[in-house]
Amino acid sequence: MTEARTYDVVIVGGGAIGSSTAFFLASESGFRGTVAVVERDPTYRTASSALSASGIRQQYSTAVNVQIGRFGIDFLRNVGVHLAVNGEAPDIGLSERGYLFLGGPESESVMRDIHALQLAHGARVELLDPDALTRRFPWIDAAGIGIGSLGISGEGWFDGYALLQAFRRKARSLGVDFIHGTVVGLERSGNRLTAARLADGTRLRCGHVVNAAGPRARSVAEMAGLRLPVEARCRSVFVFDCRQELEACPLVIDTSGVWFRPEGRQFITGLSPPEERDPETFDLEVDHAQFENDIWPALAARVPAFASVKVVGSWAGLYEYNTLDQNGIVGPHPELPNLLFANGFSGHGLQQSPAVGHGIAEWIAHGAWRTIDFTPLSVERIVANRPYSERNIV
Repeated sequence: MTEARTYDVVIVGGGAIGSSTAFFLASESGFRGTVAVVERDPTYRTASSALSASGIRQQYSTAVNVQIGRFGIDFLRNVGVHLAVNGEAPDIGLSERGYLFLGGPESESVMRDIHALQLAHGARVELLDPDALTRRFPWIDAAGIGIGSLGISGEGWFDGYALLQAFRRKARSLGVDFIHGTVVGLERSGNRLTAARLADGTRLRCGHVVNAAGPRARSVAEMAGLRLPVEARCRSVFVFDCRQELEACPLVIDTSGVWFRPEGRQFITGLSPPEERDPETFDLEVDHAQFENDIWPALAARVPAFASVKVVGSWAGLYEYNTLDQNGIVGPHPELPNLLFANGFSGHGLQQSPAVGHGIAEWIAHGAWRTIDFTPLSVERIVANRPYSERNIV
């Protein structure tokens, strides 16, 4: 006989977004319902949250993303207050070393416009000309740089897996059920979803469904008869040694698109490939040729000390890539108002998980955005095929 259970909210996907949403729902004063999180792999061995480079920043080109970043850093700074269980606070290793975006002379006008928007929304960001850049970071070769944008507060990196587990542990302590299973169907009656069906035959009756399925979000949408332009894209990350210490090194995004940052006494680096070399895939095979052919030449050109480095490790993880505009998709679907999306963050999901989880919880509890207005990231723009572009994609 098929087992049936009833929950007010069923969250499909227990990564950082899903677990954050569960925590905020269970903490929300206006919500007194029951919550279940369905996660296909509770080991999180291949989860994007566990395999992320785990950065946090406010340097975006759209107001809503700046606001999301500001919410996120405030949450991470106070994570021990928010997510302690039985007096035990999580250690997420937050390091606020900043992001440094480098632009060529042709980018200066656009970067100045973006800088003005960031300042208007409370971000602490400083623009550096090439001379100021090399004075602050003498290890940089400023050839070809017109301007640099440095986050001087509220940006850096952290232990993403520790944050995921802290969300999960706190949510469970507040009564959330985490179910090991795979959602294989969504039952629909008119303009509402009524239940989620699992592969083992379990049926979860529900008042709301949250699609937090990461790279598999499109298949969940299809179960409800809806289209979602989200694909799984593989990203390789390489760990390398450098003999020279780079003093006060932030996370650097080069004009080539290559990024790098310190990781203990080593460095990690990566690069999003061009569209023609970026197929949809769930394969987690590292593209070793990418380092030799694309990444290392850019590293050596930008930082002379990187001319002689040794790769000592690597891994690959999945982006939930929004093919429309590489921006998050957040909120209810106009055709199915009790189905909420939290998808398509294109590499930014972990850092945006506190704000997105909080926002989804607010919507379910109150039927409106209260802290951050997520309207620019609404599902309506997807239905209308109306991109909402973010220029600062890494």
